[in-house]
Amino acid sequence: MTETINRQEIVPAGLNYARFDQAASALFPEYSRSRLQSWIKGGQLTANHSSCRPRDKVHEGDVLTLQAELQPEGRFEAEAIALDIVYEDDDIIVINKPAGLVVHPGAGNPSGTLLNALLSHCPSIDSVPRAGIVHRLDRDTTGLMVVAKTLQAHADLVAQLQARDVHREYDAVVMGSMTGGGKVEEPMGRHPQQRTKMAVVQFGGKEAITHYRLQKRYRDHCHVRCFLETGRTHQIRVHMAHIRHPLVGDATYAGRPRLPKGASDALVNMLRSFPRQALHARKLELEHPISGDTMSWEVPLPDDMQALLAVLDAEEKL
Repeated sequence: MTETINRQEIVPAGLNYARFDQAASALFPEYSRSRLQSWIKGGQLTANHSSCRPRDKVHEGDVLTLQAELQPEGRFEAEAIALDIVYEDDDIIVINKPAGLVVHPGAGNPSGTLLNALLSHCPSIDSVPRAGIVHRLDRDTTGLMVVAKTLQAHADLVAQLQARDVHREYDAVVMGSMTGGGKVEEPMGRHPQQRTKMAVVQFGGKEAITHYRLQKRYRDHCHVRCFLETGRTHQIRVHMAHIRHPLVGDATYAGRPRLPKGASDALVNMLRSFPRQALHARKLELEHPISGDTMSWEVPLPDDMQALLAVLDAEEKL
């Protein structure tokens, strides 16, 4: 189903005199530069309600308006993929996503995704934009996601997410020893050189706020609980790396595993072999889009993160 986009963004001071296409890329980072340029050339993306060329300059305070139809990437097929359903009614589905499951088909992942599984589980969801998917988890992040089964539920959940009324908690295991919790409030956008990555971007980045609370401190690692105030792509991973506490197993933002001096063979082997970023969406709370009731779900840590914490616990006793 075609998705209608209707958004406005204000050009900040950091993008004053930037090219139109460069400013658009910073302000609408979820869309590729080539797609944004096609919308600019087609008049769907305007500055102050006037068509412009990609190379034209924008100024602080200019209003960029995007009104476009996001065409489907292709006809997606239903696939009988098992889902761990935590809750379901006529309007929503809450699932516990496993590691390795991509949420939406894309380059390199044309099938075998959560979207394909949803089309098989609930064929009528094909009439809802993106098969009801209103937020995402990275392929190797586990935990709770809510999916809309109807257009009405979809519109309400999107509004709740935009209003920051959906409460999401994550468990993570990070490198380094913290003294306590805190807040990271750093704007984010596409990495200026590596477009597949996100980064803290001081000029043209979007507001991003992550709260974190220390659950347990180990000698060289910490178990933390993160609370999202905003929902940027890779937000927790980028923010934790920014404060020099990257997630264990995060090859994209942490680099090679850091092996503590004097670590046991068990811990060295665990850190070297941990297959993904140690991040789990443990709790989800929202208002039911139809009844208005407050609903909340929690799921335990997956086996791999439990095993990681067990090795860290054992290390403390050596």
